[in-house]
Amino acid sequence: MTPPPPQPPPSGTNPAADSAADPRPGPGPLVVLFGATAGALGPDLGSDETDLILLVWQVVEPRSRQVGTLHKSLVRAEAATLSPQCREASGLSADSLARAEPLDKVLQQFSQLVSGDVALLGGGPYMLCTDGQQLLRQVLHPEASRKNLVLPDTFFSFYDLRREFHVQHPSSRPARDLTVATMAQDLGLETDATEDDFGVWEVKTMVAVILHLLDGPSGQLFSKPEVVKQKYETGPCSKADVVDSETVVRARGLPWQSSDQDVARFFKGLNIARGGVALCLNAQGRRNGEALIRFVDSEQRDLALQRHKHHMGVRYIEVYKATGEEFVKIAGGTSLEVARFLSREDQVILRLRGLPFSAGPADVLGFLGPECPVTGGAEGLLFVRHPDGRPTGDAFALFACEELAQAALRRHKGTLGKRYIELFRSTAAEVQQVLNRYASSPLLPTLTAPLLPIPFPLAAGTGRDCVRLRGLPYTATIEDILSFLGEAAADIRPHGVHMVLNQQGRPSGDAFIQMTSAERALAAAQRCHKKAMKERYVEVVPCSTEEMSHVLMGGTLGRSGMSPPPCKLPSLLPAARVPAAPTPVAYYPGPATQLYMNYTAYYPSPPVSPTTVGYLTTPPAALASAPTSVLSQPGALVRMQGVPYTAGMKDLLSVFQAYQLAPDDYTSLMPVGDPPRTVLQAPKEWVCL
Repeated sequence: MTPPPPQPPPSGTNPAADSAADPRPGPGPLVVLFGATAGALGPDLGSDETDLILLVWQVVEPRSRQVGTLHKSLVRAEAATLSPQCREASGLSADSLARAEPLDKVLQQFSQLVSGDVALLGGGPYMLCTDGQQLLRQVLHPEASRKNLVLPDTFFSFYDLRREFHVQHPSSRPARDLTVATMAQDLGLETDATEDDFGVWEVKTMVAVILHLLDGPSGQLFSKPEVVKQKYETGPCSKADVVDSETVVRARGLPWQSSDQDVARFFKGLNIARGGVALCLNAQGRRNGEALIRFVDSEQRDLALQRHKHHMGVRYIEVYKATGEEFVKIAGGTSLEVARFLSREDQVILRLRGLPFSAGPADVLGFLGPECPVTGGAEGLLFVRHPDGRPTGDAFALFACEELAQAALRRHKGTLGKRYIELFRSTAAEVQQVLNRYASSPLLPTLTAPLLPIPFPLAAGTGRDCVRLRGLPYTATIEDILSFLGEAAADIRPHGVHMVLNQQGRPSGDAFIQMTSAERALAAAQRCHKKAMKERYVEVVPCSTEEMSHVLMGGTLGRSGMSPPPCKLPSLLPAARVPAAPTPVAYYPGPATQLYMNYTAYYPSPPVSPTTVGYLTTPPAALASAPTSVLSQPGALVRMQGVPYTAGMKDLLSVFQAYQLAPDDYTSLMPVGDPPRTVLQAPKEWVCL
């Protein structure tokens, strides 16, 4: 039963003094808070990114066991559409919400009413108390961030009633599985079953649970509040650090210009570990739209996973589990120079790209100008160099505050000498990645052996004896495809299922199936076209082996026709040296013939960087059976025009790092130029085998 609301103190009395004289110890006033959104309720509260529509609260004075007036306030939502679950539980309508006050007005009323109730009950600082962490961490803080609202400091610390209950009753079910109803049931409390006002019953029952807990042994109750970090803290990470895999997630689909602060804002309300945002870079050293985020504990990580497909601006962000090893691989470093550079706390890091190789600290400081001084002068600059000491044209700079960093960013694409300089926001993890990339081995395994043709060829011809599957779920497996085709799977040729990967080496949603005949292919397409697989309909259309080969080898096939893959570009060899085209052969990683013989084959389409595929070393026996010459293959020569005169062998090889070169890499580069010019004179045109 809920105690009656307190009466105003009689004139001439001092409530604060009476409260201080109360011999019963306890915490300060508690504000019991309940909220609901227009979407999911319960443990999924806030997981669907819907707006807050309801707040119910009541003040409890633990020392005097008095309670204040119960308040209920509707909140106007930008999207007034209510989910069926919310409509049934709350009884609210879109019309009633349209007449409500916006969130900023409701929060002002909340602060005023709570302050008045706390003053009537004796005064003092108060603390929020909620049923679980979703209301504050998953609803209020993210919504306030989206709407650029500044929450009062009282919303950055609170008590979780479930945890407080579990402290006094550890033998009960886990804290995350508790609800208001189960806590009242475990305590044997009588609740008002006739109360049908949404949110009121929950607050009244929470108040009754709190008062019952206070009557028991309460030495540890309401002593350690939950804290919401107000600001993300940057910091370095070492390769020797051990990171718990239960605290790391991977965010995918980030805008390329997003910074670590933007990522922290996306996860507003959750506590990210110091230096816990690591933006990932691609093989060219540019951001690839992914980040690894490390949280302070597994509970924060689990809440972060509920933000899967929430929005950052107009883009939705995918959130998946990751491992601690992945985080250390990206964010960790071993350089003492980098550690000293990142040891300064509360600094804003900017990256400068495109610096002249001759530029030094004085040149960079002069480029930035006196209006945006670098922290520590030359000591606040970190130049990125190759292992042999040659400059790369990249540097990082530290600034003491956001205002100075903004002033420096206005120098973006300003000129230093004859070059324009690009400036971007950066992170400690990006500093580590860039230094690791130039100073040590690649972060991911690279291609260690040439691709080998598997023993079975793709028969040439234009007969439409294949089918193309478009719109497959990204999680679809070979078994899913066979089940999807049903009886038609019996007409698939051996090794006739070919998955198509995208540039990142992930499933693209396309696959090709080789059937035993054109009639079987047409029958399979008619039977399975737009049939559902895992809640997605899949298009099944007939195609020819030639069309399939073009796509599998890196070309494109669309309504406008076929675009040839790089390996099918016209050859520059003299006609006499080009033999007749052999039977098209499907190229796989060397060990694929042993690992994927049963209806599986993986093609990089279009060709992907070997750093994203992870090829294994080809067995020596397989290498012995490989062709000894690439000149028998059409299109084996590529001519490069417009190469800088200063380009060296290493620079040219880096251009073709994603493609298969001839076995003798360096001897495959032949200079082309005027007869008097020698190789040492760096000709402007090269032919690469």
